[in-house]
Amino acid sequence: MKRAMLTGATGAIGLALIRELINAGVEVLVLCHKGSKRIGRIPVSPLVELKDCSLDDLAGLTNDTGKDYDVFYHFAWAGTTGDARNDMPLQNQNVKYALDAVDCAARFGCKRFVGAGSQAEYGRVEGTLKPDTPAFPENGYGMAKLCAGQMTRIRAHQLGMEHVWPRILSVYGPFDGEASMVTSTIRKLLEGVKPSFTKGEQKWDYLYSGDAGKAFKLIGEKGKDGAVYPLGGGTARPLADYILMMRDAADPSAELGLGDIPYGDKQVMYLCADISDLTRDTGWVPETDFETGIANTVAWLRG
Repeated sequence: MKRAMLTGATGAIGLALIRELINAGVEVLVLCHKGSKRIGRIPVSPLVELKDCSLDDLAGLTNDTGKDYDVFYHFAWAGTTGDARNDMPLQNQNVKYALDAVDCAARFGCKRFVGAGSQAEYGRVEGTLKPDTPAFPENGYGMAKLCAGQMTRIRAHQLGMEHVWPRILSVYGPFDGEASMVTSTIRKLLEGVKPSFTKGEQKWDYLYSGDAGKAFKLIGEKGKDGAVYPLGGGTARPLADYILMMRDAADPSAELGLGDIPYGDKQVMYLCADISDLTRDTGWVPETDFETGIANTVAWLRG
């Protein structure tokens, strides 16, 4: 891979991927909506070029760079948290934007399209998530991600491009969203606020954003056309264990509200990725344990 382009570059995974691409000497074209408050996060490098482009602009974006690109990474997605996950018109619009991204990739000469799916596509599963695990999403966000993955695969193949669809589980680390469980918990601990949780018996699979960035780089280079890859750390631990490690890293004396909140009606009690296909095809394995990743995240949030 000599050149790559991406949307959604200011999130935790997008930024980690950009750093990996720069380290590998890959030229990066970042499509970022004009006036983004987070554009300052993007690393400054001779290898990185910024182009104003919102999701609404993808359909009409033309290649005026004089270059052809190899891989298009599509991370941008509206309505990822809260009630917006069931805003059906908005989620349906995201599917259109994903298809616009495929057409845009073709205009820029890309040979491969890599999307960013979600574990929400599966719904509630009592077992390890595999590429062929049946998908029964229970909210609009998961439904739209599933639809986008299937439709962009067909469209990419129609345009002569390869297509890979990683399904992301729980990623944490610097630049993660403020509403995420990890970031919001650490924020409260650092501010002296008691965070409240369920009993934390559910078993979860967490992946450090730096490792996710490495995975996406390798998927862009070596992933198999048509593949679906569950993307996580590959192991599951009780959520309470993760919470205790966050407390110890941020403030060992802090009080925790484990058990303050009842489980929801649709609480997912087990979430773990089978990463064997991804490892076999690309050689990727997670490198950062949770204690190290949380220490890095706490240091970033303190700063």
